[in-house]
Amino acid sequence: MSSIEYRFNAPVTGQEVADVFKRSGINRPTDDVERIQKMIDHGNLIITAWDEGKLVGIARSLTDFCYCCYLSDLAVDKEYQHSGVGKELIHQTQMRLTDQVSLLLLSAPTAMTYYPKVGFDKAENAWIIRRKR
Repeated sequence: MSSIEYRFNAPVTGQEVADVFKRSGINRPTDDVERIQKMIDHGNLIITAWDEGKLVGIARSLTDFCYCCYLSDLAVDKEYQHSGVGKELIHQTQMRLTDQVSLLLLSAPTAMTYYPKVGFDKAENAWIIRRKR
């Protein structure tokens, strides 16, 4: 593993993101690259992690930059997990926000122990209407 380069709102394709989602183990519609591309196109705060030109991690967020930021996707290639890439993706996201902005996310059940380690507090007051597909 060489030095990881972090980029803010850099060009990235739906296929690159689908591939890193697959390699990370995150549950996303990776067979629907068009949908993944729309997810990227409509995110407005995207931090990517690159190793020698290969996408190895992504933090995709939607924010108003003044009150709230929803971190929708945090995915790191399994080969790079446990090396600080996810933590740095979160840090790079926070660097684009002010202290007036809450950073929110929904965790996969398998990641519930990770987020307290990187500074998140558990919220007991969230509600959701789940997507149908």
